[in-house]
Amino acid sequence: MNIKQSILIRVRVAFLFILLFAVAVVVKTSHIQVVEGEKWRKMGNEISFDYKTVKATRGNIYSDNGSLLATSLPFYKVAMDPTLARDEVFRSGIDSLSYLLSRHFKDRSARDYKQMIKDARAAGREYIILNRKQINFQVKKEMSQWPIIREGRFKGGVIFEKMDVRYRPFSKLSLRTIGYLNQDSVGAGLEKSFNHYLGGQNGRALFQKIAGDTWKPVFDGDNTKAVDGLDIETTLDVNLQDVAETSLYRAMEKHNADEGTVVVMEVKTGEIKAISNLSPDGHGGFFEKFNHAVGGSYEPGSTFKLVTMISLLEDTNISLEDTINTGRGEFTFYKHKVRDHEDGGYGRVTVQRAFEVSSNIAMAKLLDKHFGYRPDKYLSFVDKLQLSKPLGLQIDGGTFPKIKRPKDKGWSGITLPWMAYGYGLEVSPLHTLALYNAVANDGKMIKPIFVRSIRMADRVVEEFETETLNRSICSSSTLRKLQLLLEGVVDKGTASNLKNHHYRIAGKTGTAQILENGKYVHKYITSFVGYFPAHAPKYSAIVLIKNPKGVYQYGNNVAGPVFKDIADNIYARDLELHDPMEKKLIAEETVPVIRAGRQDELTMLCNELGISAHSSTEEEWIKSGRNGNAVIFRKNAVVKDRVPDVTGMTFRDAIYLLEKAGMRVEHSGKGRVVEQSISPGARVGSGARIYLRLS
Repeated sequence: MNIKQSILIRVRVAFLFILLFAVAVVVKTSHIQVVEGEKWRKMGNEISFDYKTVKATRGNIYSDNGSLLATSLPFYKVAMDPTLARDEVFRSGIDSLSYLLSRHFKDRSARDYKQMIKDARAAGREYIILNRKQINFQVKKEMSQWPIIREGRFKGGVIFEKMDVRYRPFSKLSLRTIGYLNQDSVGAGLEKSFNHYLGGQNGRALFQKIAGDTWKPVFDGDNTKAVDGLDIETTLDVNLQDVAETSLYRAMEKHNADEGTVVVMEVKTGEIKAISNLSPDGHGGFFEKFNHAVGGSYEPGSTFKLVTMISLLEDTNISLEDTINTGRGEFTFYKHKVRDHEDGGYGRVTVQRAFEVSSNIAMAKLLDKHFGYRPDKYLSFVDKLQLSKPLGLQIDGGTFPKIKRPKDKGWSGITLPWMAYGYGLEVSPLHTLALYNAVANDGKMIKPIFVRSIRMADRVVEEFETETLNRSICSSSTLRKLQLLLEGVVDKGTASNLKNHHYRIAGKTGTAQILENGKYVHKYITSFVGYFPAHAPKYSAIVLIKNPKGVYQYGNNVAGPVFKDIADNIYARDLELHDPMEKKLIAEETVPVIRAGRQDELTMLCNELGISAHSSTEEEWIKSGRNGNAVIFRKNAVVKDRVPDVTGMTFRDAIYLLEKAGMRVEHSGKGRVVEQSISPGARVGSGARIYLRLS
């Protein structure tokens, strides 16, 4: 080949490339025109095209230990282009495919499915919906192996149209806090508040309208792919949440109450570890209808006496040992009577004792005496304690407190005395909790936090740090007195029924009458707010129960027991709260140490050692006891989705059971399990962390 021929060939190749490029441009341009024009004619039929939104997959919501609280599961609608399969593939597979479709969906016979698909193929229809019922990912995988469908999208014609469905693995646990978001962007909770992270970025794709107002996806170069949403890591502890919710539910049932709220917060970090809000469902049960802790607004009652004491201790020379005469339990302020709960009154008591027994008269008289002519000074303490404005929470819908001012309509001589014991104003439960948490946190007030971080898989995109609202709510001397007062309420005051010998609780009871149609009626909002262990606080909590019916109507016997039940459960599962146990000398035994394990293995061990063993159960896992020199086996039930009892087991057996339940195990020591951080029988989610102490 000479040079002239070589150049000629190259020119022809270049011309061919230019021609192909020009054709591509024309095709692309004409395609854009088709899309913009929306309609065009094909074989005499009018066909419509339109760009539609392709929704992004929503991000996951996780608990503090990585358990899934909300996720989007893929479901699919099964469609088909019956014209794509080759004749031999279609003929050999249509009978089997029709039979499998009929067996799975159970809505029509195999003959009907076969006829439907054959008719569509004969008519040249490029899109038919095989069934409108959605299938999950597992069924999609199985279906992908069926005849014709297994040839794939372009050779078999199958179309799996994906749509995400929001799923909560823990069902209704903390339902209102996790929240929801519907198609109209109406929602609540974290789903709504963090939608700009969770929602991702929707895409855009071309669809063709065919018979029956059905839209078929069409490949197009201008399609934009959806960007999946980010994940959020919350502060919620699913095990503690279960404990709090269960305890509140039982109290609501017992007292047939109208509303109930409980919030548990970590003192140093402000992390909300559990939050539950219950209302009657109309069928004898309770459900999460509204987030009362965040958006509720209530007269706090006696829990507000802490604010009164802060103002008195900070601004006057009053001492806890000073005395005040509360009389016979009734005192008149500006023609309005203030009463104490104790019949006959408390007489003359110290300021400290007045707080411990929750004397309304004492608080009202003290506040009126020292701030009656300067109410703005008292209200400046209310402002400093962040009780007069929203907390600025991560969850939308926070309430705006209702605090009266001297220039407001309705202010009178009785307003300030009433405020002394929590009437004539409204705040949210989280406002009250943040204040008491500050006392536990050495005077530092921090904002409650629900979300720790935003993540993309394992990578942290954004992290949320604890925000300080007030570095010091009062002087150190006042703080020590406040702590003394709150401990005294439980040791020898209105909440003495919460006292126990294992750890100390500090807090305050509250009972406020409910205002209806401008009048206070004989209905009450009962509450208890405090922290524990009192000597080294780790958790603070508030319990509020509205309108309990029956004999019990006060904070100490309605809300208080819920607080103690939650605190007891936390104390039992959190090994860091326990003082080290003294080692005990164990007397020499004639029978080897057999505590718990697999029945077959322990039976074989006893047989080998010649020890008499008797069993009262056929269960695989057992606990053991002694009867003289004999070993007795008892049932140790292992229930799905519940924490097994592994105390007494070897570490090998314990870790087998716990990891089988999907839990992550951490331990200290050697030998057998003597303590587990999560109580046996508690509901557990996959990935929950449990601590074992071996000895």
